[in-house]
Amino acid sequence: MSAPSQTSPRTTTGPAEAPPAGSRMTGRQKLVLTLLLGAQFMIAVDFSILNVALPVVGEGLGFSLPDLQWIATSFALAAAGFTLLFGRIADLVGRKRLFVGGMVVLGLSSALGGLATSPEVLLTARVLQGLATAAVTPAGLALLTTAFKEGPLRERALGLNGALMSAGFTAGAILGGLLTDLLSWRWAFFVNVPVAALVVALAPSVITDSRPAGRPRLDIPGAATVTGGLLLLVYGLTQAGATGWTAPTTLTALLAGAALLIAFWFVEKKAAAPLVPVRILKRRSVIWGNATGLIAFVTETSLVFLLTLYLQEVLGYSPLATGLAFGVLGVGTVIGGTLGGRAVGRFGNRTTIVAGGIVQAVATLSLVALGTSGAWIWLLLAATFIGGIGNMLMIVGFMVTATSGLPDDEQGLATGLATMTQQVGITMGIPVMSAIATARMSALGDAGPGGVLSGVSLAILVNSALVLAGALLAGAFLGPRRARSDAER
Repeated sequence: MSAPSQTSPRTTTGPAEAPPAGSRMTGRQKLVLTLLLGAQFMIAVDFSILNVALPVVGEGLGFSLPDLQWIATSFALAAAGFTLLFGRIADLVGRKRLFVGGMVVLGLSSALGGLATSPEVLLTARVLQGLATAAVTPAGLALLTTAFKEGPLRERALGLNGALMSAGFTAGAILGGLLTDLLSWRWAFFVNVPVAALVVALAPSVITDSRPAGRPRLDIPGAATVTGGLLLLVYGLTQAGATGWTAPTTLTALLAGAALLIAFWFVEKKAAAPLVPVRILKRRSVIWGNATGLIAFVTETSLVFLLTLYLQEVLGYSPLATGLAFGVLGVGTVIGGTLGGRAVGRFGNRTTIVAGGIVQAVATLSLVALGTSGAWIWLLLAATFIGGIGNMLMIVGFMVTATSGLPDDEQGLATGLATMTQQVGITMGIPVMSAIATARMSALGDAGPGGVLSGVSLAILVNSALVLAGALLAGAFLGPRRARSDAER
């Protein structure tokens, strides 16, 4: 094989070449990056800002205890179910237009949620927030990847994006506790309004859109099958956490969702203008990049849930103190994100993913030693800090891998797939790990602190094993052979 020319795409799977001297962001690129990262951070905050306030919200608006989960579930259903569709729509109608429109909807729906006086109004606001998230996240990521060509600058930008997304998820829990304690749960919604307004005001003059050369007809059968499949899959996963994995509604939703996603594959094979071309779904980088991302999000978000149980049910922490305890995790993810782009540029995607996964797995495994004494908080803080760095290395490696090697007119699709992976991972992790912990407590017949600790410890062990397996599989299948065209496979 001849050496690649200077204009060849940069392959980041193996050791990378040194970046050209002077490869720095322009002032305009820094402004674009700040604007897009600010929007993505706000989106990430929305995922978790209401978690610690759910009992207060339910009490204020008259939600019954079984219905309380729908405040989170309605958001997750819309965000995960429509992400891939909106990612493709961004390619067809323009990323900038969809991004700005989504931010307008996000600001208005946040205002509606803050003013809600009934459960119906609040759930409507949450669905609209989820739809806005499904539009803004892939469109914003596509604008980010097209603003920075493949190489060190894109890797740095994606690293910062990943860091702020994870930090936002952690910050949401802290901010939700503070706003609820000091002001009102309504400010968990109102805080979005000025940020959305600022982004909408600045985006038209700051962001340059990348319009597709042609506008093929939208693949309606593909859109219907994948959106329906994802909605049913996410619904089944959320129901599993509430009613169990063997409940008829859970099984029916999961099986129907799987059937529609299988149908989607066959629809796309025959479509003239497919929503997701099958050749992209066969790419090694897309398959294993997204598989890595799914594991990274499943494990870290579910670990936060497990440690929340530990802190509140075993150590007796308040919701606010629990949120503050996760501050070190947020710091770790920011550090991991800033290091992630450099690690990918120097060592390659595969090495970054494997190293990050091993660090996260070892840090998570150490949490099995947690006990009932308050002194164990220091192990929790150290392990979540180190594990947050490792998790973010995996996420940055996943984002670079899943969006590399595709032309600009397919970046909305690539980022839509990556965002869908993120949303499904966030939704999937908690019911899976909750089921493991609950099964352990049921087997022991102990719902007290000792039973909770035993259940949490078993779920943490599974969590660590899953991270390690994912990292090693990515290391095996994202090998040097990927330097060849993925189209060959």
